[in-house]
Amino acid sequence: MGTQVEVRRSRRRRRTVSAYREDGRTIVLIPARFTRAEEQEWVATMLERLDKGDRRRRPSDAELATRAAELSRRFLRGLARPTSIRWVTNQSSRWGSCTPADGTIRISARVKGMPGYVLDYVILHELAHLLAPGHGPEFWSLLQGYPRLERARGYLEGVAATAGLDLAAEDADDLEADDVVAVPEPGGEPVQAALELTPTD
Repeated sequence: MGTQVEVRRSRRRRRTVSAYREDGRTIVLIPARFTRAEEQEWVATMLERLDKGDRRRRPSDAELATRAAELSRRFLRGLARPTSIRWVTNQSSRWGSCTPADGTIRISARVKGMPGYVLDYVILHELAHLLAPGHGPEFWSLLQGYPRLERARGYLEGVAATAGLDLAAEDADDLEADDVVAVPEPGGEPVQAALELTPTD
């Protein structure tokens, strides 16, 4: 199966089966009364469910593009059309970033495995930057249609707090935002908009 599976039987468990990942293993919890055949059947079923959930939370670059197109259609009237969107591993203090000048979006690999509504928020945040590069009222009005906006932002703030991350000093006067826009010097790099959290140390 490629993954180490540990089956735990419980006399108190009667009608439910559950499974979760822990330290590189898959733990499957089943009723003690199950036969070996039932155990094998349920282990296979639960592994398939976990794998499906993993794929949903860790989409490929191509799946990110499909997801971005759907989010743009649903919440931005299809107006945000990135030229590319991909996972990156070099963003240690950002959830995502966008270069409106060339339409590219990068999503931090740290978002992989987070709930789908959080990933959708990060993607939608960057899509909105294609239409409004700054973080003014126009930008936030683009995101108001997303029903889990505050919940997703709260989740990311919780993750950042747990990881010992804090707002950058330059963002301290904007308690609503955990992001920053880097404006280039004349002749410099294109404007980048990023959903950012900066370590305090």
